[in-house]
Amino acid sequence: MVDETTAAMETVGMDRKKQRMRSMVRFIKDIQDIRIQLGNRLVASWMIRNGQQPGQKQDKLTPKAKEALEKLRLAYTRITDGIAEGGFEPKTFDKDIPDFQEFELVGGYFSMLNTENKLLKRTEEFLDEFPIWTEFLSKVKGIGPALAGVIISELDPYKAQYPSSFHKYAGYDVVLVEKDGEIVGEGRSRRKEHLEESEYTDKNGEVKTKLGITFNPFLKTKLYVLATSFIKQKGRSPYADIYLGYKNRLECAGKGKSRGHRHAMAMRYVIKRFLIDLHMTWRKLEGLPVSEEYAVAKLGIVHSRALTSQTTKETRYPGASQTG
Repeated sequence: MVDETTAAMETVGMDRKKQRMRSMVRFIKDIQDIRIQLGNRLVASWMIRNGQQPGQKQDKLTPKAKEALEKLRLAYTRITDGIAEGGFEPKTFDKDIPDFQEFELVGGYFSMLNTENKLLKRTEEFLDEFPIWTEFLSKVKGIGPALAGVIISELDPYKAQYPSSFHKYAGYDVVLVEKDGEIVGEGRSRRKEHLEESEYTDKNGEVKTKLGITFNPFLKTKLYVLATSFIKQKGRSPYADIYLGYKNRLECAGKGKSRGHRHAMAMRYVIKRFLIDLHMTWRKLEGLPVSEEYAVAKLGIVHSRALTSQTTKETRYPGASQTG
């Protein structure tokens, strides 16, 4: 364990690193937003040039365009990349891309994509300064430099004493509300009954209160993206197994209004499990006291350790856990 003075000094150092990381992460997001906007316009322009007007189905495309589109879907993760590269044809103005606006969109798209890739590479270099990346996040299948940058820059183990603190800040805590005369728990959202009062000082220096959300919406969105990445790692990540196991239990118990509802519940569950593992591991790496999660500390529910396969060797995540 570290004493209070040492912890305070380490917190200052971490804050400076996190500020630099946060600045990089938000810059990447801005570049991605522009790249996506350019890409959407580029795809729309390509579709129009090949016979599909806005609001029409893709069956309006010319036979040649349909064939090209199928090839693009097979060859590229994003069809925008394929269209930007010329759709398997040289990307020259007049001959292959007769529309000047579309030609300029290609240039703009690649400019943003190249900048984004350079920033992501630089982010990975920054990440090596954080033990939580080198010792934990880099070993979790489904987490790349971009998502790791978000996690490290938006969450702070020094300010979060309990795993539930991460849940609340990320918007994955439970809200108690009254329904039909009963108090029930609901997943946190932007609904009016989930908002909480907070104080603020107006321009005249007066302290007032307002209703607002209690979580970081940017972080919540990115963690959902992370969960989507986890479930694609079936057989390679314990978090994919946690998702599938919880979803199966819901289906067997007849819980969840629909298949989509059960999917959303399982996604939420795996995010919370990951945040618990993250909190316990991060606090341990920083030499801070590690608190058990609420279910263990207060309810006495014991969880088994999660395992992850790295190449052919089974390795335990430090602090990783899942419901047994």
